[in-house]
Amino acid sequence: MTLILYGISNCDTVKKARRWLDEQGVAYRFHDVRKDGLDAARLQRWIDAVGWEKLLNKAGTTFRKLPDDQKSGLDAESAKALMLDQPAMIRRPVVEAADVVSVGFLPDDWQVRLAA
Repeated sequence: MTLILYGISNCDTVKKARRWLDEQGVAYRFHDVRKDGLDAARLQRWIDAVGWEKLLNKAGTTFRKLPDDQKSGLDAESAKALMLDQPAMIRRPVVEAADVVSVGFLPDDWQVRLAA
C-alpha cells in the first residue's frame, strides 16, 4: 500500500501523524501542500471523497483571518478556490492510501486502518 500524507511541515497535527507512522513502521511519502503545491484535480478528488465541508478547516487562523464576506455563503466552488489559493485552509493531514482519502489524525482509527 502506497500511502501519501499531505499537509504542511510545521503543522503540529501533521508532525504527530508523521511521528506515529514512523513509530508504527508504516511507509509513506510526505507532500507539503504549501511548498510542493496542490493541483485542482487532486483537490477535487478529495472534495468528492470527503466533502468540502470536512476538508475546509474553518477553525484555523488562516480561515478566521478572512474577511467576513469571504467566509459567508461558502459553497463547493468558493471553498475550493480558497483552498487552492491558501492550502493552509485544508484540514490536515490528508491521507491517500489504496484509493481511499481520509482527513485528520486519530491514532485509534489509524491503528485499525494503517498499521501493519
